[in-house]
Amino acid sequence: MSDRYGLIFDVDGVVADTESVNRRVSIQVFDDLFGVKGVRAEDFTEGLGRGAHEYVKAAARANNLELDADQVEKAVQYRQDLFLKVLQTEPLPAYPGVLELIEAGFGDDAFQVAIATSGTLEKSRAALEAAQVPYTKMVYVNGNDVTHKKPDPELFLIAAQRMGLDPARCVVIEDAPNGVQAAKAAGAKCIAVTNTTPAEKLQQADMICDSLETIDLAVLRKLVD
Repeated sequence: MSDRYGLIFDVDGVVADTESVNRRVSIQVFDDLFGVKGVRAEDFTEGLGRGAHEYVKAAARANNLELDADQVEKAVQYRQDLFLKVLQTEPLPAYPGVLELIEAGFGDDAFQVAIATSGTLEKSRAALEAAQVPYTKMVYVNGNDVTHKKPDPELFLIAAQRMGLDPARCVVIEDAPNGVQAAKAAGAKCIAVTNTTPAEKLQQADMICDSLETIDLAVLRKLVD
């Protein structure tokens, strides 16, 4: 049996609290572009982890708004512009335990560490830099690299392939049901952290935790082996 392991981090809602920023700027998008007021945070739930286009479409459906492809594209771009502006003026610290777990992976020759996110290159890179994640030392797969977004497993299959590992030797850290579903469909193990979604909606994961402070390499090894 291989004694190598892969540790794959999602970004939004896992590495840092980007979801609160995503929701805030997305609500502004609907107001500024379409004059729709009263959009709520929960209106985006169906689109969590599925990329920017599905995130926007979820709230449009929740508010009985018909958007054509051009309108969705315009909303996605405006949303990203607003997101990047926020990160220029507000701190975005990593969640507790994230940087420590990444450094532990770097320090163990049996582990490889990756980022795999449905977010665009520009948006995810801004979040990773703000959270001081050393992503340039990691396998880094983003929404620009894939054709199919979560819950399709393509994102995690590519990450495992780039690490030279069987997906079954990998543990994915996720926070949303679509991400958990994608990780399991890829054949990977999955730890769900309840940063953005309550535990009862993450039951498909192999393990659920409230903070990555409770996860170490021994937990990951046991999960895979």
